[in-house]
Amino acid sequence: MATTAPATAPTGTARPVRRGAHPAKRLLLGASVMVMFGSFLPWIDTPIGSINGTSGAGLWTFYAAMLGFAGVMVPLRRLAMAQAAVLSVVAIGLASWQVLHLLDLVGTAGWRPGPGIVLVIGGGVAAGAAAYRLRREA
Repeated sequence: MATTAPATAPTGTARPVRRGAHPAKRLLLGASVMVMFGSFLPWIDTPIGSINGTSGAGLWTFYAAMLGFAGVMVPLRRLAMAQAAVLSVVAIGLASWQVLHLLDLVGTAGWRPGPGIVLVIGGGVAAGAAAYRLRREA
């Protein structure tokens, strides 16, 4: 009775090792989700009712969040860094402008920031941190 040796794969056909996502890209994904959801939530709460982000700058922050999602999927680290930086500038800039504009118009009486604007600013800060980490490790 003859014994057969186990079949081995030819050299060079081994599967490449898949690594997990870069930690900064995971942070960018979280920042994009925060900005995306915050864009549709109420940005300003008043005694009369809430004002959603989509009636103002929330649409632009949503578009920037989609750019952040693209930054998560792109394999080039420098391009992902640039997309994270754009998301950060747009989210922090537009949300801060909205708050400062409202403070200039009516002051602090009768309104308070809603959960949406807090999420957008927080997502912008997280996207800035992701851009910094990608820049540092590039």
